[in-house]
Amino acid sequence: MAVERRPVAFGDKRGWIEALKAAGELREVDAEVDWNCEIGTIMRLAQGAGDGPALMFNNIKDYNGPDSRCRRIFGGGLGSYGRLAMMLGLPKDTHPRELVKLARTVTQERLPPVQVDTGPVKENIVLGNDIDLYDFPSPHWNKVDGGRYIITYAGCVTRHPVTGVMNVGIYRGMVASRNEIPILLWRAQNIGHHFTAYEQAGIKEMPIAFVIGWEPVMGFCAGQPIPAGVCEYDVMGAMRGKPVELVKCETVDLEVPAGAEIVIEGVISTDPKDFVMEGPFAEFTGYVAGDRSPKPTCRVTCITHRNDPILRGTIEGSLPGSFSENAICSSVMRSATAWNVLDRAGVPGVTDVFCPPVHAGINLLVQIRQTYRNQAKQVANAIWGSSAAHVRYKHVTVVDDDIDIHDYAAVDWAIAYRVNAGEDDVIIMPSTFGAGLDPSTRRRDRNAALFGTGKWNRVLIDATINLDYDPDPDLGGARFPPTVWPSQEDQDRVLARWEELGLGEPRRD
Repeated sequence: MAVERRPVAFGDKRGWIEALKAAGELREVDAEVDWNCEIGTIMRLAQGAGDGPALMFNNIKDYNGPDSRCRRIFGGGLGSYGRLAMMLGLPKDTHPRELVKLARTVTQERLPPVQVDTGPVKENIVLGNDIDLYDFPSPHWNKVDGGRYIITYAGCVTRHPVTGVMNVGIYRGMVASRNEIPILLWRAQNIGHHFTAYEQAGIKEMPIAFVIGWEPVMGFCAGQPIPAGVCEYDVMGAMRGKPVELVKCETVDLEVPAGAEIVIEGVISTDPKDFVMEGPFAEFTGYVAGDRSPKPTCRVTCITHRNDPILRGTIEGSLPGSFSENAICSSVMRSATAWNVLDRAGVPGVTDVFCPPVHAGINLLVQIRQTYRNQAKQVANAIWGSSAAHVRYKHVTVVDDDIDIHDYAAVDWAIAYRVNAGEDDVIIMPSTFGAGLDPSTRRRDRNAALFGTGKWNRVLIDATINLDYDPDPDLGGARFPPTVWPSQEDQDRVLARWEELGLGEPRRD
């Protein structure tokens, strides 16, 4: 039975922080910490495998004076399934399977934003020579990074020059000078579509606004594959059950949430001679990625912020035992997106879909109820033919509906005993588009600037029972032998004596 959802509008990031405090999900760090690598190291060690707390750093070296423009950093807000459930208006103990089912529909609902005259983000307006990005405690998150990254979990707002539809995405941005932020911009993403449209229209600069710190739905929606032509503000409104209140920017034709902590406005030149060096960066793969190279660069024209603003940031990159916010969110949203792709493609019998969080959706697990042979290949073809597969779903594993895809031991068992590579249970789809940040791809083929995207050789592992095999009369017509799990009669007989046997809690399936 589906869990009941009650949409929650937290009002702004401060409302979200208060909710986390009340739920015991926030840890405040009052000891002085250094923006240079220490904050990033603390966050990476603290986040755990989706079980670490949200963190507020209240005392940052070089930014803890009475005249400091910005003194605090908040991160890790969506670093657990429990906090993700809170954001969605669900009980903290909601199983990821239920989060995926909800995410299949919640991002398809729309509630348009409303425009207001002003809001807290206009309490301070910084223009001209007063602009200085170094006024904000942007961390040098990792020693391997090419610089300090102020844009790690901001909503990056652009507008298509022809349709007028705004897009809100998440992209990385580095501080290059007092007023320059080079960003990683890929042509295949929505921001890249906008950038290309400006180029083709002969418009030399693309307006952009970075929204740093608002309700958690911004980070959740902006990091997911919302269809082109749909404004994420409409999705955020439906998700929170209340329209997003927007105010006009001061120097560019864009709108941003009135309750945001910080908004950085600017323009990006479409002329490569104006690009600035950016990278590398410790990326979502858990590896250093994105070589140092000239990137499209925001020239900052204005900064607006609340009084005593809180910088929002995140430590990117997942490793075993340390899952990022992006990984937790992606495991839910990329699972839901894949499931919807399969439904739209008409693939029958899909009973569960999941992307384990450690790799942020690169490997996809699909559970099906087979009704005809080679159904798993239809699954892979549908997934890989979708634009949603641009930087996800490199490897697809399909299992039968007796295998719990949230239990990797079960999946591993199915791969061990239901895969026969000589029977086409392992299929390679060569030379498709893919993530330009994947270190397993040759360096030349990772060059998105040269090719527009990376290159992947994708793999299907069909770990379902092969319906090409002849029914075995010795097995009562079954194609596979029965498992060694006890019969229900034998289980019931033993469980009736379990307390007498003194063996603790029995396993129940």
